[in-house]
Amino acid sequence: MSQKKTALVVCPGRGSYNRAELGYIQQHMTANSPFLSQLTGFDALRSELGLPTVTELDTASNFSSGLHLKAENAAALIFAAGLADFSRINRDKFDIVAVTGNSMGWYTALGCAGVWQGPDSMQLVTAMAQLTASAAGAQFIYPLINSDWQPDLDKQAQLAEQLYRHQGALFMSIAYGGYAVLAGTQSAVQQAMQALPPCDDRFPLLLPGHAAFHSPLMQPAADQALTRFGEQSFAVPQLPLVDGRGVIWHRQLAQSAALKTYTLNQQVCDTFYFNRAVQVAVKEFAPEHIILLGPGNGLGSAVAQSLIGINWQGLASKQDFSVTQQTALPYVLSMGLPEQRQLVV
Repeated sequence: MSQKKTALVVCPGRGSYNRAELGYIQQHMTANSPFLSQLTGFDALRSELGLPTVTELDTASNFSSGLHLKAENAAALIFAAGLADFSRINRDKFDIVAVTGNSMGWYTALGCAGVWQGPDSMQLVTAMAQLTASAAGAQFIYPLINSDWQPDLDKQAQLAEQLYRHQGALFMSIAYGGYAVLAGTQSAVQQAMQALPPCDDRFPLLLPGHAAFHSPLMQPAADQALTRFGEQSFAVPQLPLVDGRGVIWHRQLAQSAALKTYTLNQQVCDTFYFNRAVQVAVKEFAPEHIILLGPGNGLGSAVAQSLIGINWQGLASKQDFSVTQQTALPYVLSMGLPEQRQLVV
């Protein structure tokens, strides 16, 4: 038998279940799937809460923005799809050395590492989606790189100027590869988007249905979550976790109280440095592969841009990544891409 390869697993965030992903969970579910009983538990809990089940949402005949993109439904689909993909990683091929995620992907990472378990995990995911979605503000995304994924100093300066101009009302929400996600009050977001030069016919891009995630405007939601959920909801991780600060939670050292405080408070209200999480994970664990969970395959470019940011294995540009790293047996394996998925399961 060939030797196992070490792998870092990365979980996607809130925007990853869209029209193209309808049916993602059922499409990849096998009759003997170890995730099947977990899905049954999730569906039962959602029914008790008076919400559409994950199965109902995933097997709907048509994609409905009003239904599928509603916070507590999108979060449930993304969490369940991520855990389903995680359960399909072939452990005879891969030794998982660490797990991380982008934004809501931190919740999926907690599920993968066994910190959040059983139907309780779906209750936490659903509740956090509801609490944060009802909070104030908005989010938009803007690039800080050029077309070859190298730093664009002009864009960085223009963004810094907007953050300075709207201090206390506009915040760096997520450092996402070569892109900045900004969060703030409706007014500050609107003014910053008008002031920033348009680029690529897309940006600045408002993220529909998003509140000011990962900013101080989330504090009321965090306070409610801290009161509602106890330390018993946080078990000891079975795998090392890398959080949105780049801090590593080792299996034997992580404490439930600290995990709760970070997850329900700091992570909700502070900047999520996805770049740093990826960079710390590859430097600390030196994985032979990075496996991206579904749904969707949107994480690839942000992960590659994070690697380029530290010149990982000589990567300096988009060309380096797509030609050097992703030919033959790719370094980054996205389970949302059929040809790469078959290399993982």
